[in-house]
Amino acid sequence: MEQQAADVFLATRTALSQASALAVQYSFSILGALILLVIGWTLAGFVSRWAYEGLSRIHGIDETLARFFTNVVRYALLILVFITVLGQFGVQTASIIAALGAAGLAIGLALQGTLQNIAAGIMLLILRPFRVGEYIETSSVAGTVREIGLFATELRTGDGLYRLAPNSTLWNTPITNFSREPTRREELKISVAHEDDIDLAMERLMGLAKADSRVLTSPAPSVFIDSLGDSAISVTLRYWAKTGDWWLVSRDMVKRVKLAFDKNPAAEADASDAAPPKKSNGKATAEKSTQTRQ
Repeated sequence: MEQQAADVFLATRTALSQASALAVQYSFSILGALILLVIGWTLAGFVSRWAYEGLSRIHGIDETLARFFTNVVRYALLILVFITVLGQFGVQTASIIAALGAAGLAIGLALQGTLQNIAAGIMLLILRPFRVGEYIETSSVAGTVREIGLFATELRTGDGLYRLAPNSTLWNTPITNFSREPTRREELKISVAHEDDIDLAMERLMGLAKADSRVLTSPAPSVFIDSLGDSAISVTLRYWAKTGDWWLVSRDMVKRVKLAFDKNPAAEADASDAAPPKKSNGKATAEKSTQTRQ
């Protein structure tokens, strides 16, 4: 009995000694892990704020893009801190990194389309082929841009409908931006019969363009014979206007040409018809060019 009691006492003493050693060993590991977590968390927040402020100062960097890169930096630092903390407890970090790489590859293959939209969204935000408020047109979508996100772009169509376009569809196709340039050219064609006075018709078209203050003087408007047909001569009026005025100017010009050549054959070239009428035998029909989109 005494021998058994001595063995139990010895075993208990040995177990307590080992537990004390493990507690001392892991207490330093836990303390070090806590210190690493606090320092890593604070450092990640500081670096992310510094990155955001730096990106915000760069001209052309969108707010969405700046926040995206900031979050990427922050979470990358937190992952490194987490791996370092596991290393304090003797965990093989190489296997963890390999597992994270494999998981990232699997997630990337599963979310291939989504990641493609993110990559396209980043390129759209960096290169800026269009901005919020501009009217664009592609082979599949047209409308005024309302918001550019990392995954998709929101647009409002000309008839007031909401449309959400994935960024990959916008990036992989030619984009026509109708609002980017400050000025825009328009062409208006009319057909003049061979027996009519072609010089008077050209003079009248030039007068209509010069009478509208919204038509730019530089580049100056021009009138020229476009083609010769069997029964008529095609005459083109080419002029430039500010992009914001182009839509109304092009519509008003069609109406004025129609009135000047059809309603009153003797109408003066001035669009207001305020000057004394000038006799003309020109008979022409106005034809609007195919550029009808805003």
